[in-house]
Amino acid sequence: MSRYVVDASVAAKWFIEEEHNEIAIRLLNESHELLAPDFARAEIGNILWKKIRVGDLGLEEAEDILQEFSELPVQLYPIEERLAESLKIAPNFDRSIYDCFYLALAIDYDCQMVTSDRKLYNALKDTSLGSYLCWIEDLP
Repeated sequence: MSRYVVDASVAAKWFIEEEHNEIAIRLLNESHELLAPDFARAEIGNILWKKIRVGDLGLEEAEDILQEFSELPVQLYPIEERLAESLKIAPNFDRSIYDCFYLALAIDYDCQMVTSDRKLYNALKDTSLGSYLCWIEDLP
């Protein structure tokens, strides 16, 4: 069984039809151990709020999605356990602390973080953190 950290850009695709959502759903449905920091729920909530704001999603549907996410087989880890490590990564790679929580989790579990955030991926793919990143289209 493969292990992956999934960021919110990928997890949101389990519920919202957009580019790469078929790949994201395949990742969820296959036998993988999926990990995320516990604030991933808040990030998904923010993605849903943006969809509500532009009229792409109703409030009730967004609430259902958040409930459904909490029932998925994704192991959520407290951010407190990786706060210091994330804070060290962020300034060294000029990334948000939010992104660095996912990266710290991938480093700690020696696995890849799957993302569909092109800006993040392009910024880090050729750095010492590149081996911990997996662009969603590159999943095996």
